Amino acid sequence: MPSSFLDEARDPLTIAENWMKDGKDVAIATVVETWGSAPRPVGSHLVIDADGTFHGSVSGGCVEGAVISEAIEVIGSGKPKMLEFGVADETAWQVGLSCGGRIRVYVERLG
Repeated sequence: MPSSFLDEARDPLTIAENWMKDGKDVAIATVVETWGSAPRPVGSHLVIDADGTFHGSVSGGCVEGAVISEAIEVIGSGKPKMLEFGVADETAWQVGLSCGGRIRVYVERLG
């Protein structure tokens, strides 16, 4: 199998499209800005369905749980959210973002 096929099969945007074709409600979280030592670059994606199933990464694992919770709310309300996590933010320590940087993540419902 060519490596491009494998990469496409693991691409969060392709997975989101397939989930939507299967009738699932889906949100996508995208890293839109980083400062300092950020675990994932701008443009990184995490896709989430209404059941909390997810694929991809916006933080290397350190804030995924909080982003998934927010994404489930976004799926329900249809209203996008801008999230920010960083070491100066009390929430960042609660979710484990102690890498020294900050990230801004935009979460929106697809479809």
